[in-house]
Amino acid sequence: MTDSQLIREIKEGNTELYSELMRRYQRKILAFVYHMLKSSQMELLAEDLCSETFYKAFRSLHSFREVDASFSTWLYTIARNTVLSELRKQRNGNIPLDESGYVPVAPSEIVPEQAVLRSEKVDMVREAINNLPEKQRSALILREYEQLDYQEIASILGQSVSAVKSLLFRARSSVKNQLEPYFYEPIYEQYEGMKSR
Repeated sequence: MTDSQLIREIKEGNTELYSELMRRYQRKILAFVYHMLKSSQMELLAEDLCSETFYKAFRSLHSFREVDASFSTWLYTIARNTVLSELRKQRNGNIPLDESGYVPVAPSEIVPEQAVLRSEKVDMVREAINNLPEKQRSALILREYEQLDYQEIASILGQSVSAVKSLLFRARSSVKNQLEPYFYEPIYEQYEGMKSR
């Protein structure tokens, strides 16, 4: 069944089919939420906020209209708004880092030197992305990690396609500038999908 058929069935009362929609999108939404939370070191909330996203989507499914957006775009928008709401709540509460639920995790075993170096490079790219302003970071995550097209990203962020392209250009430039001091050659382009498109 397509998303449209499932949604039509769910709206007609076959609510058990919602689990199929969740199965289709849970991994992607969880990854998106996780990346959104990473800059605030609140990754441990990712599963809760992913569940909250699906709950909100289920409660609002009657108002979903395919003519406005695809189901996935609508779901990403709900996920983004859920994360931003939580970040505002945490910021306003001034919760200290040690109470935020963030627990540093030490590596469980020593890995070969090459793997450590690669891991450090990947971590540097992620850190550079986490330092971006929220809209640039969201655009970059949706494009590079979630592989969404410009139109979908524009719908999720409430921007025009040209504004999304501008956000992506500025985001990539910023990441490149942050990483240049650490790499003598453009190695960073091989990591985390940081190639220009």
